[in-house]
Order: sequence, then C-alpha cells, then structure tokens
Amino acid sequence: MGGQACVFYGAAEFSRDCDIVIPANHDNLQRLEGALKELQAECIAIPPFDPEYLERGHAVHFRCHHTDAMGMRLDVMTRMRGCDEFAVLWERRLSLEDADGATYELLGIEDLVMAKKTQQDKDWPMIRRLVDAHYEEFRDSPNEDQIRFWLRESRTPEVLIRLASSHPVLLREVLARRKLLGEALSGSRSAVQQELTREELAEREADETYWQPLKRELEQLRFKRRTSKQD
Repeated sequence: MGGQACVFYGAAEFSRDCDIVIPANHDNLQRLEGALKELQAECIAIPPFDPEYLERGHAVHFRCHHTDAMGMRLDVMTRMRGCDEFAVLWERRLSLEDADGATYELLGIEDLVMAKKTQQDKDWPMIRRLVDAHYEEFRDSPNEDQIRFWLRESRTPEVLIRLASSHPVLLREVLARRKLLGEALSGSRSAVQQELTREELAEREADETYWQPLKRELEQLRFKRRTSKQD
C-alpha cells in the first residue's frame, strides 16, 4: 500500500520500507506474528503491536533483521484515512505473480491514490505519476471507469483539459464531485493548476486533522514510556 506498490504500478519510488494493510482479526494477526518471527522483526518506536492501536488507525512499525531483509522497515495498518474497510479494499485489489510464482496483492490503483493523499510532500508528485502512468497505459482504448478515474484523480492540467474536451458527458457526471473540472472545460492550464493546488491543500489539512488525536495519543505513550524508565 506504499512505495513498493507504486513500483509495481510503474510509478517507481525507491523505498527500503514496506507498508501493508491487513485485517486485524485474531487468526490473521497470528499469521502476521509468524511472518514477523521469520523476518526476525522487532517492534520499534510506538505504539506497541496491539490490535487496539491498529483498529484506531495507528501504524505499527517494525525493523527486520533477517539477512534477506536486513534493515527493512515494515509498517502495518488496518485502516487508512479516506479509504474503505479492508474487505472492500481486498475486493478491488490487484494480484500480480512473478516468474517464481510468488503472488503480490496490491491496493487497487484508486485506493492507492487515496492512501497517498497525506501531509507528506513526496506523496503528491507520486499521485501524479501513478495516474499519469495509468493514463499512458490505457489512453488509446479506455473504458468509462478508467476515464472517470482520470477525471477524479489526475493532477496534470493538460490531461484534464484533454479529457474534458474528449469526454464532456463523463466530465459532467464527475463535475459535482470535483469542481475544478469546470476550469478544465475552459481550457485554462493556469486556472486548473491553481485549483489543483487548492485541492491539495484541503487534503493535506484533512489529513492533519485526522492525525491530530492519534498524535496526541502517541505523545501520551511516549511520556508513559519515559516516566516508567525513570522509575
């Protein structure tokens, strides 16, 4: 659900981390514990590895010490801001198999884009690359769902203006959800870019608001850890 997934989708991002999202039921957490043991992974920082924190939206962080994954950080979540529940994400996943028969289950492209709408500066160019790569792959013979996806999520003014001109009916359908498409109809690149910037700032603020109570909880945990060590 992070940088490794972006690599698979053709929007390459160098990453020594691996971010995953899982269902937090008892049996699955036991399987995760077995995998963590095999990876010789230790829980680092806070919060601790506890379903209670996962269910509230926290990420739990691990560092791997197995020789095949030495130093890799593994971040585990069960829910993400703005994204659907795991069962829905699983239905929309993309499954890939490599030459050795290993299967990789990735967040669907639309869910990955949503998961990348964070406060981090590096995520917004990645969203653009993800959607642009998808557009370049399917632009010659797209279906309507793909066109709707590009209209909802593209961050490239030229692409949005081109889509607005080529698919006015679908644009009007998506317009209520994304007001900046009205500027795409006008053909003004600068106006579209200005609205894209506003849209990004709004998403960054929403992400900050979402994380504020979780950050306060982490600070309380850090304080308790410090005081317990002093005692």
